Amino acid sequence: MAKLISDLAPVYVVGVGFHRYQHASDTTYVELGLKAVRESLADAGIEWESVESSYVAHALLGMAVGRPMLSHLGALGKPIVHVENASASGSTAFRHACMEVASGISDVALAVGVDKPPKKGVFRSATGIENLADDAILPFTHFALLTDEYSHRHGIAPEDVARIAVKNHANGAKNPNAQRQKVRTLDDVLGANPISGTLTALQCCPIGEGAAAVIVASEDGIKRLGIDPSRAIRVASSAAGSEKANQGLNPDTALSNEIMMRAIAEAQIKPEDLDVIELHDAFATEELLYAEATGICKPGEFIPMLKDGAWDIGGKCAISPSGGLLAMGHPVGPTGVGQIGELTMQLRGEAGDRQQPDAKHGLAHMVGVGAVCYVHVLSN
Repeated sequence: MAKLISDLAPVYVVGVGFHRYQHASDTTYVELGLKAVRESLADAGIEWESVESSYVAHALLGMAVGRPMLSHLGALGKPIVHVENASASGSTAFRHACMEVASGISDVALAVGVDKPPKKGVFRSATGIENLADDAILPFTHFALLTDEYSHRHGIAPEDVARIAVKNHANGAKNPNAQRQKVRTLDDVLGANPISGTLTALQCCPIGEGAAAVIVASEDGIKRLGIDPSRAIRVASSAAGSEKANQGLNPDTALSNEIMMRAIAEAQIKPEDLDVIELHDAFATEELLYAEATGICKPGEFIPMLKDGAWDIGGKCAISPSGGLLAMGHPVGPTGVGQIGELTMQLRGEAGDRQQPDAKHGLAHMVGVGAVCYVHVLSN
């Protein structure tokens, strides 16, 4: 029978670091990544020499980008693994860093995500196989259609979905690492440039640049390096999967539900025990679909509870207190790692103005082009 992360040795997040997510600039990806890694080392209180293995997540940069970046810290001959898994690249890198530590191969590992968008055009992989829908149904059209379907099924108005963006922009305004740091009113969101269907630009995530890094360690590593155990956050579970046939018109949500249920069960908690959730909210509709998929509320209840403040910081469960992809941004490679960084700060009680009171359990969720899904639960 396959083993779970929780069946192996305990793994803890001991250091987090960021380079702010931002619009494309002349800053090199090396500078972006190094700032995040150095900040994570300082947060853990360890030196670069103590890191035994590195997982570098990226989706837009090309081959072997970790070598010229990490060599500035010292070329020490230790393993570097490069990870590309679409939007879930950072989540994948984190999972594999955890598996290496949990298995006892290493005591300390780094997961870092870094990316910069291409200067021109939109990159698409050449499969060599024609698909009539490639130029007709883009991601924002897909989620605009799902918005319309959900709205008709549950009797909600376009402004109800827009309220999700209002919440997340307010959270992003409190986050120094967010790309969008401006409070937006409902009129602002509804009046932004139309993108597809009822979705406007402020209900769609920005693709910018940035970096995020986390360091994970074993109990032996924490003791040996003198890391403060009171700031170490346990990785309670890690679950991953890929799409299946016959998952309907919304395979992203069906897959997410399956992997979320697996991660929550492995962590030995219930959905209602979650205090903080970071979701793949590339479009506002995704937050409500994926939040309902966690089981924290019944289908159709997300919007009424949103209006009552249940998903605000200080509410029943803070959803996307970082600002989510909608406001913190989605530089692709770093996004999943950044979610882990946010949860770690929340569970330490170090999130400042974004702090969810008495947070004990947090869930991070990312999908990669709907084909893969990664979910982690962290506990303090």
